[in-house]
Amino acid sequence: FFIDGVEITQLTIPDGVTLIREYVFCSGKSLTSITIPDSVTSIEESAFSSCRSLTSVTIGNGVTSIGLSAFKDCISLTSVTIPDNVTSIGKYAFAQCSSLNEIYCKPTTPPTGSLSMFDRVASNCTIYVPTASVNKYKSATHWRDYNIIGYDF
Repeated sequence: FFIDGVEITQLTIPDGVTLIREYVFCSGKSLTSITIPDSVTSIEESAFSSCRSLTSVTIGNGVTSIGLSAFKDCISLTSVTIPDNVTSIGKYAFAQCSSLNEIYCKPTTPPTGSLSMFDRVASNCTIYVPTASVNKYKSATHWRDYNIIGYDF
């Protein structure tokens, strides 16, 4: 990923940005780390898809929705934390993140989503949710087929 001819490996979205538009960082081959501030409320379709070197993503607490294929095919991503305020996760949002083996999902109510939101993540992937919400996640459509474990955040 280049800005003004300079290759960018670590990206911190400036505070005050509220929306990450569709495809804006798609295929950023050199991006290894992204920090999204609390001011962002929505990550749109394929915003970071195919950032194949991406190993670290920090999603700010203001995010309420993660769009269709937002992080699809980020094959080096091993762990992600979904913040408290997320209410929806789009189809294929983290699909084909083949190294993704830890998902920390902080919302007490399972976000709406689809069965394919974590399609083809690592076979040993564990989703950690608030301990008091384990049963909600295990009975929620599109969540019950995943390995859900309680966690004290």
